[in-house]
Amino acid sequence: TFKILFIETMARLSTLFVALVAAIATLSNVMAFVPVNTRSVPASSTELAVNIKIQVGEGEPIESALRRFKREVNKSGHLMDLRHKRYFENSQDRKKRKIVQARNRKRLERMQKRRMQQQRS
Repeated sequence: TFKILFIETMARLSTLFVALVAAIATLSNVMAFVPVNTRSVPASSTELAVNIKIQVGEGEPIESALRRFKREVNKSGHLMDLRHKRYFENSQDRKKRKIVQARNRKRLERMQKRRMQQQRS
């Protein structure tokens, strides 16, 4: 009787083991076809997704191409973001900086508007 119980138990365990292996194999095959999540956003607060390109014309001097590239980099503003993220900036300091930036931006817009009006007159 012990031998029969042992054989029945081993048969059940082997059936359970086969079912478990089949389930794992099925799950691993399902996961093999799941698309890999590509990062569209930066992983950290200091990493920025920046893609700046310029087209260099045939026969164009390298100095002018570098100047255009530098201008595009400055226009993108990511260097300023990196400069601000170099050190920890609490929310109070960030608010103050944003207010100053907005003030400077408005002043620059007013000056440009004034220049445009003076050129028309």
